[in-house]
Amino acid sequence: MRKSHPIRRVVLATTATVSGVVLLLALKPASDPAAASAAGAAPQAPAARQPSQGGAQPAGAAGGTVTGDAAQTQYGTVQVRLTVAGGKITKAEAVQAPKGGLSDQKTALAVPRLNQEAVAAQSARIDAVSGATYTSTGYKKSLQSALDKAKPAGSAGKTGSSGTAQARTVTGKVAQTQYGPVQVRITVSGGKITQAAAVQAPKGGLSDQKTALAVPRLNQEAVTAGNAHIDAVSGATYTSTGYQQSLQSALDQAGG
Repeated sequence: MRKSHPIRRVVLATTATVSGVVLLLALKPASDPAAASAAGAAPQAPAARQPSQGGAQPAGAAGGTVTGDAAQTQYGTVQVRLTVAGGKITKAEAVQAPKGGLSDQKTALAVPRLNQEAVAAQSARIDAVSGATYTSTGYKKSLQSALDKAKPAGSAGKTGSSGTAQARTVTGKVAQTQYGPVQVRITVSGGKITQAAAVQAPKGGLSDQKTALAVPRLNQEAVTAGNAHIDAVSGATYTSTGYQQSLQSALDQAGG
């Protein structure tokens, strides 16, 4: 038998070793980022945290619209809608007003002026439009209702440490009448009038009798109504009008 040459055996052994090493290297997975990149697979970056989205703003935080109660008048219904932003009236409109016949003309004359005055006054203390008294009165009532609804919760009175509302005493501005000044002082607790009193009223001669007749009734009506929309006392119209004006001033100061 022919013997293998020693050099040939060495060459064969070397070739087998090299082939094995190459095969092992080809099977070894790339474990580091650089090797992974070289193989064409970029390393995954950790998922970025999405910023949490805030919830919607509370209702009324940026303002909104509020519609007052419908006020019935002799010639029809009046209802006012307000747009409020930042605690102020930015727009007023009558969504209902008397219509038909002469009422159409009076409504067309009165409502735009009442809307404008409501925004300017920022309260229900606006002048009636001449020739449209009933519409003006109904407008003011519905306007006051809308204002009451637009008041932020808790604004009517301060609360103590126990959380109960503390009473506030507020004196309205002096209202000058043909027979003398009228000034009203009210006590407010929990957003309601708990007491009303006239600290000034017409006096002297016949005025003493009218004041004695009218003021107690006006005080009682102010507490019952909780606002300045109270009926005038027959025979004491000037005193009643002055009382209503000073009462509204006191309510404005009290936040109502």
